[in-house]
Amino acid sequence: MQNWFNIVRIDADTYGICEDRHWEETRCYLLQGQSRALLIDTGLGVSDISAVVRNLTDKPVAAVATHAHWDHTGGHSYFREFYAHAAELSWLQGGFPLSVEAVRGMLVKGGLPAGFDVRAYEIFQGTPSRLLRDGEEIDLGGRRLRVLHTPGHSPGHMCFWEANRGYLFTGDLVYRGTLLANFPSTDPEAYLASLEKIAALPIRRLFPAHHTLEIDPGLVARMRDAFRALKAAGKLRHGAGLFDKGDWAVKL
Repeated sequence: MQNWFNIVRIDADTYGICEDRHWEETRCYLLQGQSRALLIDTGLGVSDISAVVRNLTDKPVAAVATHAHWDHTGGHSYFREFYAHAAELSWLQGGFPLSVEAVRGMLVKGGLPAGFDVRAYEIFQGTPSRLLRDGEEIDLGGRRLRVLHTPGHSPGHMCFWEANRGYLFTGDLVYRGTLLANFPSTDPEAYLASLEKIAALPIRRLFPAHHTLEIDPGLVARMRDAFRALKAAGKLRHGAGLFDKGDWAVKL
């Protein structure tokens, strides 16, 4: 399973850790401060992401998931310290809304590393060492991130805002591809409110959890405006269908 991850150096102490060979194209981010490091999302869990992290930093590392979907917490078992939002605590303690068989079925759609036994794959379960709330900060020593509760894709979805650098890590709230707001655990109205929230930020660089590693921050305003238009037309609701906007789409 060597060379499963592609590493992209974003700046002197920020890295993108990418699973490019799987159809999910997950993107995790390692941020180093003076005293600690933070891994935002841990990917699919089909290869040991902690081995990559150990090669990039000698600082103690905590993991945090933008949300508790399987493709963002797959590598959490490698980290003793991890954070989550309280709204998804039940998902981490036996209440995840998809069966392990369904998740294994999505994993095998393509691009697994040689030697990986999908039959042994389990959805990560555990108790967070810290529950995060909207507006609080994560201090890495000379480097601070603000937690933004941004529900819509999931109840406890979070973005992470680094004001000093203008970096926004958006998880599954914003990426180039098809946004998903069609499951019972999603909330299209909350999705719009979350887009309104982050659109007000002076974003200089935007880093999503899937597909293109870095995207134009202007995409946030375009998505917000499209969601506003759907709401005005009475279509911002489950079952409304797929709306294709060219470089992105949303499924409601």
